[in-house]
Amino acid sequence: MALLVLAAILPGCNATPPYVADGCTRADLGGHSVARVWDEQMLSLIRQVVPAPTEHARNLFHVSAAMWDAWAAYDPDADGYFVTEKASASDVEAAREAAMSFAAYRILRWRYAVVADLAAAPDELDATMRSLCYRTDIDTTDGDSPAALGNRIAEAVLAFGRSDGAIEDDRYRDPAYAPVNDPMEVDQPGTVMRDPSRWQPLSLGLQLSQNGLPIPGNVQAFIGSQWGHVTGFALPASTAGTPIDPGPAPRLDDPATSDAFKQEAIEVLAASSMLDPADGVTMDIAPGSYGGNPLGTNDGTGHPANPSTGAPYAPSVVLRADFARVLAEYWADGPTSETPPGHWNILANLASDAPDQTFRLGGEGPQLDRLEWDVKLYFAVNGAVHDAAIAAWGLKSAYDSARPISMIRYMGGKGQSSDPTGPAYDPDGLPLVPDLVEVITPETAAPGQRHAHLAGHEGEIAVRAWRGNPDDPETQTSGVGWILAVDWVPYQRPTFVTPSFAGYISGHSTFSRAAAEVLTSLTGSEFFPGGLATWTIPAGSLLHEEGPTEDITLQWATFYDAADQAGISRIYGGIHPGVDDLTGRQVGSTCGKAAAALARSYFDGSARP
Repeated sequence: MALLVLAAILPGCNATPPYVADGCTRADLGGHSVARVWDEQMLSLIRQVVPAPTEHARNLFHVSAAMWDAWAAYDPDADGYFVTEKASASDVEAAREAAMSFAAYRILRWRYAVVADLAAAPDELDATMRSLCYRTDIDTTDGDSPAALGNRIAEAVLAFGRSDGAIEDDRYRDPAYAPVNDPMEVDQPGTVMRDPSRWQPLSLGLQLSQNGLPIPGNVQAFIGSQWGHVTGFALPASTAGTPIDPGPAPRLDDPATSDAFKQEAIEVLAASSMLDPADGVTMDIAPGSYGGNPLGTNDGTGHPANPSTGAPYAPSVVLRADFARVLAEYWADGPTSETPPGHWNILANLASDAPDQTFRLGGEGPQLDRLEWDVKLYFAVNGAVHDAAIAAWGLKSAYDSARPISMIRYMGGKGQSSDPTGPAYDPDGLPLVPDLVEVITPETAAPGQRHAHLAGHEGEIAVRAWRGNPDDPETQTSGVGWILAVDWVPYQRPTFVTPSFAGYISGHSTFSRAAAEVLTSLTGSEFFPGGLATWTIPAGSLLHEEGPTEDITLQWATFYDAADQAGISRIYGGIHPGVDDLTGRQVGSTCGKAAAALARSYFDGSARP
């Protein structure tokens, strides 16, 4: 990485600097730092474009690193990341705010107005600069002013981004990837696959992104297949494109792992069978009973008490189906999505805004002002999620694994693999599970029996699962029932169904655990401030169907609890099997711990010789 090592002196004077608008009064920032203003601006832009978690994680990190460089320029000890320039000013805070703003403005102008082709971006970014009383026509990189410094930082970041492996100049399109399997027509039963363990693109009549934006064409293209080769933050470089490699997911054609492959599909079907609020099953989702998982497991039994109050967590008993559907939709980052990397910026801000937050790095030492806290937080968190994207998508590309919709439809179309002497046997079929996966017989399809509505499909495989999208999702709930395995769909909207990239490993799980590790490190505690964070989803506000039946308040005692819920949500949503989730958590933990340690070395000036 090319670095600028210069010395600049900003003379002190009482005159209005030329980069500040004359007669301007800064907008009320509501107590937010300038770093927070630009973080919120990034999230706003992300919500308006097609979700691409890899790209947005990179943008969040590059802008956060640029703001860090602007802050570090006025600290004699701190190390810059892209630019190591040092400067001085009579009003250091004002100089930092200006340099950070010009750097963020220039980078976002390029990344969202030009690369992402978002027409609204220039006006929004100009408005943010005006609200801070900065002129947008100051684009010089020459001189000692904070504006010139910020523009130089932006110039260095954008130059770096043209050769970091993301293929930004071609709008991130990777010409080297081609899927092994032909597309699945989702509105037709079953699927044909050359390799049932590999990713299969979907063909949709109308293809919309998670936030409802139209995607050209009706066949998915693999997003980010080159991302394992992108330059990360704390990740080691990898010529193979897999900086962290836990090994492959189970494969159907591997005798050693075929049973595990089948059980992954069964786990997804079992989760799908829990999406019916009419079943009346309840569960306690409070931290006293739910959460506290050891890394890479779902074996937790909750937390005995809130460490801030010493009192037990109050129970929160809700319908299991409401909780499962809320998890699937809340963490899916659907309409107006910030995508998972941005979502963790929201949770980081939520933790920072908590009354009990102390703004001491690692929970120790002096209390930082909010600008310093925010710029360090964003640098570390977004360094971690950037690395998580590289690690996860490197594995997605290398192992190219199937999604549940392909796994279930393919095996269900083959038959059942449990009883060689029974009907519909095929060694590559779904395992039989009473009341979940069954063969339709003349007896079960007889009038009044459980498969009666499937009469005419005797000898085929039925699964008890979510019945698919209702005609009117605002007023109808599909519930759970017996459907043909070849017709199974995940709990998603019919214009989206499954993301446009391979499954293994889960990006949600990797992003979330990486961010949780950083938040734990920087705050000095795995617990949210006050020992509890919550988010309420109002009754009737679901998107895929009517519900939930009552307000559901998600609760997290720790950052790890929130991260685990993000991973579990993808199983309820039918997007990932468990191996994608649990392995993603482990990879994310590695990314997050390394990013937190490296960020701290930039803070104290030990990152460079």
